[in-house]
Amino acid sequence: MNERQGLIIYVHQLKHAKSLRKYGHVNFISRRLKYVVIYCNRDEIETLKNKIQRLPFVKDVVESYRPFVKNEFENAKPDKAKEYDYKIGL
Repeated sequence: MNERQGLIIYVHQLKHAKSLRKYGHVNFISRRLKYVVIYCNRDEIETLKNKIQRLPFVKDVVESYRPFVKNEFENAKPDKAKEYDYKIGL
């Protein structure tokens, strides 16, 4: 299985968002903030970032940090009040 990583691409106009499909899988398009999230293979991320950055309708390209964020928490103790509520069934 290939490791994937997201690219957040800020665009000037959303009519060009469909043309980004050839660079990766378009996951989300924000109409209000004018950005597109695409996913591609992690080994191709640098070349794709450079190619997309050169497009005339692109403002900025940012890599997603999600693969690098640690999601295993240590010493996570639940709050006593919440633990009591869960036992009661609230």
